[in-house]
Amino acid sequence: MPNVVRFDPFAELQALQKQFFGDDVFGALPAHMQLAATDVYTEDDRQLVVEAHLPQFDEKDINVDIDNGVLQIQAQKHEKEEDKKRKYVVRESSSSFYRRVRLPEQADTGNVKAHMENGVLKVTVPFKKLPAPKKIAINGGAKSSSPAKSSKKK
Repeated sequence: MPNVVRFDPFAELQALQKQFFGDDVFGALPAHMQLAATDVYTEDDRQLVVEAHLPQFDEKDINVDIDNGVLQIQAQKHEKEEDKKRKYVVRESSSSFYRRVRLPEQADTGNVKAHMENGVLKVTVPFKKLPAPKKIAINGGAKSSSPAKSSKKK
């Protein structure tokens, strides 16, 4: 009886992944290459909060915009160190971050606030109070007798 070997189309890719990064793919990345976490949540249904963990960026590297109901957070940093004695670049690196979050209909885009502390950018989008649904009264017409109840005497 022949040996049956299950074909795994990703085995070679996984082997390369282990070779370059080890078993823990994201833990093996250097600090400047770590993927930035982004948390999006509401607080008491009063406001939307977007927290972007950007420890490698300064406030001057970050732009926060709202365009057509979408919150956009962009960060870009480019560093360059030169050795003046040898006239060549010793180290050059760049990193960037980009997130888009569609804002809900009740977002009060005129009162959005952004605050950076300990490498975490916190953007707060308050909600406008939406008008309560209007109750529509149903008015009945004149009382009429139904055809089944009306009878004619002959």
